[in-house]
Amino acid sequence: MNSKPNIVLIMTDQQRADFFASEGFPVDTMPRVEALGRSGMRFRRAYTPMPTCTPARTSLMTGRFPKATRVKQNWSPQENVTYAVDLPQVLRAAGYTVNLAGKNHSYLAPEDFDFYGGPYSHTDGPTNGAMPLAKEFDKWLFDLDHHVSAEPTPFPLATQLCSRIVDDAIRCVDDNREKPFFLWLSLPEPHNPYQAPEPYFSMFPPEQMPGRYGSRETAITRGGQWRWLADLFEEKRPGYDAEWRRYRAVYAGMIRMLDDQIARFLDHLDAKGLADDTVLIFVSDHGDYAGDYGLQRKGAGLPECLIRVPMLFSGPGIVAQENGTDFVSLVDIFPTICEMIGSPIPAGVQGRSLWPMLTGAEYPKREFDSIYSELGIGDLPYEPGERPELHFPYEGRKLDELNAATQSGNLKMVRRGDFKLTFDVMGRAELFDLSRDPGELHDLYGDPSHAATKAEMLEALLAWAIRTEDSLPRAKYIPKVARHGWYWLGENAGAGQ
Repeated sequence: MNSKPNIVLIMTDQQRADFFASEGFPVDTMPRVEALGRSGMRFRRAYTPMPTCTPARTSLMTGRFPKATRVKQNWSPQENVTYAVDLPQVLRAAGYTVNLAGKNHSYLAPEDFDFYGGPYSHTDGPTNGAMPLAKEFDKWLFDLDHHVSAEPTPFPLATQLCSRIVDDAIRCVDDNREKPFFLWLSLPEPHNPYQAPEPYFSMFPPEQMPGRYGSRETAITRGGQWRWLADLFEEKRPGYDAEWRRYRAVYAGMIRMLDDQIARFLDHLDAKGLADDTVLIFVSDHGDYAGDYGLQRKGAGLPECLIRVPMLFSGPGIVAQENGTDFVSLVDIFPTICEMIGSPIPAGVQGRSLWPMLTGAEYPKREFDSIYSELGIGDLPYEPGERPELHFPYEGRKLDELNAATQSGNLKMVRRGDFKLTFDVMGRAELFDLSRDPGELHDLYGDPSHAATKAEMLEALLAWAIRTEDSLPRAKYIPKVARHGWYWLGENAGAGQ
């Protein structure tokens, strides 16, 4: 047995936090992951720093928010990313092998990994050594063009990307026995294209899907980027919203397919005698509208369906406890792993270590009573009627929801208690009470009866905006570093109050 635990980071792509039976969802999408959560610590208030693939993954690997990494879109992360030392470098210095099975979609390159099972995207896997049927599936998947499939996928489960990736992960584990290993098991689903073979396609009938928050009219009425996105989908795919319950049902079936593949991997760890010596982390990079507001995928705003993500830790030393009060983020994973393996948290890391919390030690509740997320590529937001260059970069029916219009400007968000505040570069703000309005349909920002709450939330957002200013690069003067990455200890520092 190695002196340090193996670490497996299981990441799904575009998976909402609320499509779980334990969250009140009417069907059981992830029984094995739910069981894993009961064996460790599951966070009900976990958030992505940005609901976009590459920025979120870059933030996880560097422990820095997008405004500090300078990666705010899915393009050219290698040229833009800014950090001092990242997670793979810390792990390798601590004696780990660093491995990837699955989708990368970050600034990291194949040579940054000891084992690189890829490349995988949302529509294909590696061609070298792929069985002919897998190549046929990849072509079918590409031709689906990110739609919601109306029929079961006409290929066996073994050709699915998640199944092939778990095959890679099993091979990686079997080849990494001399040193402790870190494995990023990165699954492309349930990201679009939305498809699944039987039994998953028909496992959850559309009529079993719960109602949604808002409708297409909600997005149109909100205007701005919301209307841009609704109009874009309608222009490219007329009548797209009519089958929103089928969309949800296929999405839920994809999640169950993922759960079965994760179970296959976990069973292999157990069979090889590695389960008791492996820390498992389960997260998603961001969520999916799944029909809310009459929208698909992601792109506009910072609603809970996009920014709240599943997150759990399980393994040696981690207490079994559900955490439904503390606000945590993907940026917290890097410093948590640092303290888990006894490595210093590098300069410039903005996340907070959760390791004392995970092991049952005392920690300041004030530090985790709020969280921050962001969206936007900067400068001014495009207004309705403007048609910016690259807004419709693809010919025919193809579309890009993360376009120059939907991603323009800057939008910031803070969550604290039951409330949520968003504020954009033009000074437009919204305030929601999620305990009474989980769909964020009733803006309270201008309500005089919520003036005190508004002031408190603006103060919290300002505090996060200042806290997330970058401390890199460093020169002669070295700043005072917060232990565990904890800034706001409060009056009961270390007392767990």
